[in-house]
Amino acid sequence: MRRLRRGPVIFVAAIALIALAVPWLHLPDPLHIDVAHQFSPSSFIHLLGQDEYGRDVLSRLLYGARTSLVIAAASASLACLFGVVLGLLGGYIGGIAEFLAVRSMDVVLCFPPLLLALLIVTLLGPGARTLIPVLAVLYLPGFVRVVYAGVLSVRSQDYVEAMRALGAGPLRIMLRTILPNVAGPVLVQFSLAASSAVVLESGLSFLGLGVVPPAPSWGLMIGAARATMAQAPLLLLWPCAALSLTILAMNALCDALRDAVDPHTLPGRIRRGSSPAVLPIGQSASGTSVLEVRNLSVAIATPVGVIHPVRDVTFAVRAGETLAIVGESGSGKTLTGLAIMGLLPSAARVSHGAAWLRGDNLLRLNEATLRRLRGGIMAMVFQDPLSSLNPVHRVGAQIVETLRAHGAMSRQAARDETVALLARVGMPDPRRRARAFPHELSGGMRQRVMIAMAIANDPRLLIADEPTTALDVTIQAQVLDLLADLRRELGMALVFITHSLPVVAEIADRVLVMYAGEIVEQGPAREVFIAPLHPYTAALLQSAPREDAALPLAIPGTVPLPHALPPGCAFAPRCTLRGNACEAQRPPLVEVAPGRATRCLLWRELA
Repeated sequence: MRRLRRGPVIFVAAIALIALAVPWLHLPDPLHIDVAHQFSPSSFIHLLGQDEYGRDVLSRLLYGARTSLVIAAASASLACLFGVVLGLLGGYIGGIAEFLAVRSMDVVLCFPPLLLALLIVTLLGPGARTLIPVLAVLYLPGFVRVVYAGVLSVRSQDYVEAMRALGAGPLRIMLRTILPNVAGPVLVQFSLAASSAVVLESGLSFLGLGVVPPAPSWGLMIGAARATMAQAPLLLLWPCAALSLTILAMNALCDALRDAVDPHTLPGRIRRGSSPAVLPIGQSASGTSVLEVRNLSVAIATPVGVIHPVRDVTFAVRAGETLAIVGESGSGKTLTGLAIMGLLPSAARVSHGAAWLRGDNLLRLNEATLRRLRGGIMAMVFQDPLSSLNPVHRVGAQIVETLRAHGAMSRQAARDETVALLARVGMPDPRRRARAFPHELSGGMRQRVMIAMAIANDPRLLIADEPTTALDVTIQAQVLDLLADLRRELGMALVFITHSLPVVAEIADRVLVMYAGEIVEQGPAREVFIAPLHPYTAALLQSAPREDAALPLAIPGTVPLPHALPPGCAFAPRCTLRGNACEAQRPPLVEVAPGRATRCLLWRELA
């Protein structure tokens, strides 16, 4: 956290303290009238002189500050509280909450602020009790719009999806994940609202519709001094100067707070640490299936009709086993993982199929039940750890949040467990690293933090969606070894989604190759690499980097879009072995040997 600039803090604190302590400063009574000494110059008793009624100017100035600041703080706080609530609900939940929050504010914005304030004050009568709710209503739309816009930009970020994947509920996500990320703009809006409230209160008081005389107010003092400006010009200077300096100080303070609490603005150095040595990967453990997916299909409604980016996907993964799902971008591998976790985008839905985990069909569970499972019995690690970690929370706090979301654990116990988890994933100096923000860690360390969060509650199933894509080769190898060690240590099933065949060769026990939303081949990793039974798998192997430094062979063409699939084999337009039968009919996925399956009519020629 950047150090808070002291100047604005001291200035605003001094103004607030003086305003709060003014009754105990033994100043002359601000309401006492002494007409005989009107317009008297400054003296030892009346430091700023006396006004047109002989009242002490300094006393009225300080009591006026108390009145203006109380009204401004109360109205801005009310507007901020209700605006944040409405903006969060409308932006995150959507639907009727979004309609009510946004459209109701549009109605308020139809009226010019000053005219609306004048109308309400005229109807209800002047006074501080009227001004506070009136000003709160005027500034409410600004807060709602700022929060609503911030939530819309934040809710699609990976770290929000990561919290959903770890089992956090909507309220916890809104308060702990989204709200801190929109706090900076909210602070700026609070600054604008509070300073504007001071000005508007003074303006209404100036017009006789704000604070009721003879109560002290800067607006009343300015209005009275305007009439006697020729006789005593200093009477106009003091309230104007106080008003201007207060507004400048409030804006400077909120800007300083925004810069201090928002890690997006912090200049930081990436720290790199050592990682554990590479350990060999052992054989997969045998046992019953932890996850069984049967005929999983995903549908998305589009202007050209319903498309199915994932079709009839079936596989199983056992405890202690690593299943790699391989394919080019657009093959449907990531959507398959999101469907299992119940994290599909709002436009997508599971059209049919089942995914059994511990006797539960994940595809038929409601959100509340899935939330209890996510981060507990099943967890997910996303591709980019920098976007998956909340940038405004320290990494240790995010792991603590994961632990406490799934169990009645004290905060201190969760902190101790967090340090132990970071040590478990090979983080050097885990206690110090727990206090770091995500931008202060290297890519490999951030991914270790994500893995620590995922295994915090000892999951039986871990889905890793390309967790090494953004890492260099050395760090990638360390992360792969870490996942392999944890898989053996915890006995969990690991579903590893990737497009990199070298990664598959290093970590996988079995391979599932996807193309255009469907499985085209699956089998033990060693057998698939030695003798692929589908032309797409063979083409992927030929396109991978080679140890002899020979140039890899690119696969011609691109993956077809879900709404433009060819009538026969989806890979036929790019296949060098295709025949008439391949283009005429969609080949089924057939088991050609125990544990081996392929979706190719010409698999015997490849074998």
